[in-house]
Amino acid sequence: MPDQQPYEPERAIAGTGMGGTMDLGASEAVTLEKPPGAPGGPGGTDGAEGTGPQDKPRSLWSDAWHDLRRNPVFIVSALVICFLVVISVWPSLIASGSPLECDLAKAQEGSRSGHPFGFNGQGCDVYTRTVYGARTSVAVGVLATLGVAVLGSVLGGLAGFFGGTGEAVLSRITDVFFAIPVVLGGLVLLSVITSDTLWPVIGFIVLLGWPQISRIARGSVITVKQNDYVQAARALGASNSRLLLRHIAPNAVAPVIVVATIALGTYISLEATLSFLGVGLKPPSVSWGIDISAAAPYVRNAPHALLWPSGALAITVLAFIMLGDAVRDALDPKLR
Repeated sequence: MPDQQPYEPERAIAGTGMGGTMDLGASEAVTLEKPPGAPGGPGGTDGAEGTGPQDKPRSLWSDAWHDLRRNPVFIVSALVICFLVVISVWPSLIASGSPLECDLAKAQEGSRSGHPFGFNGQGCDVYTRTVYGARTSVAVGVLATLGVAVLGSVLGGLAGFFGGTGEAVLSRITDVFFAIPVVLGGLVLLSVITSDTLWPVIGFIVLLGWPQISRIARGSVITVKQNDYVQAARALGASNSRLLLRHIAPNAVAPVIVVATIALGTYISLEATLSFLGVGLKPPSVSWGIDISAAAPYVRNAPHALLWPSGALAITVLAFIMLGDAVRDALDPKLR
């Protein structure tokens, strides 16, 4: 017979739940006696494992927001963008004059009291025109981005979900639009339009911008629809509309948001470029591109008239690009 182990008081006998017993150490026996969540027990607060109640799992969006709040790049860019939005809606908060009020006697003069940025070649206050120019740039960027995101997401999402001939046709159409030079296309299309409103420029940006978002949305939908939860919902009889709206779209929209946020700054720069070339917005509209174009011929005599609208444009575009980079880092699990 095998040697029997001597009885040790520090050992305890615990039932196995199947009619047998097993030897446990004293510390193990005490642990079993304590209910889950108690100090020293499973999930307790003072053990080596389980330092507290298990937190509720966070969604992708709440986890992204948790990271964004701790990202200084996001905070700085968001503050700049919020300031731009405020002065776009209420420019009179920081600029009391009119951007169309000019005095040729003050043309190309430098800064003075009440006019910190000086005057341009027409005698207009550069500070007031720079403040009011933010309204045009932000409006064009936001509206064009919304149009591009909606049109591109719908077309790309439907093509990626249904596939077949529609997907092949959409792919060929996007290839055609990608082959059109943006600036050259703007010179050709906008030169025949005489309207001095924002809508021709916004329509042109949407026309040439949706293929990029469409391709991103298509690839994202194709990836998401292969996941197990989508296949399970389909097996349970979910309709195509329910699959798209409830299961695929919420999980495929993150790449679209990232690309659209970065593209917003690009669209603002594109509007300024077209206005600088004379085919975008036209006077009496107030735009940074128009002011840059008007100040370029006499940059040696009055560099301030070119410096301030150019600086405002650069800061705005940089803020939106930084915001897009921060959102991309927060929404992409591979970059964590």
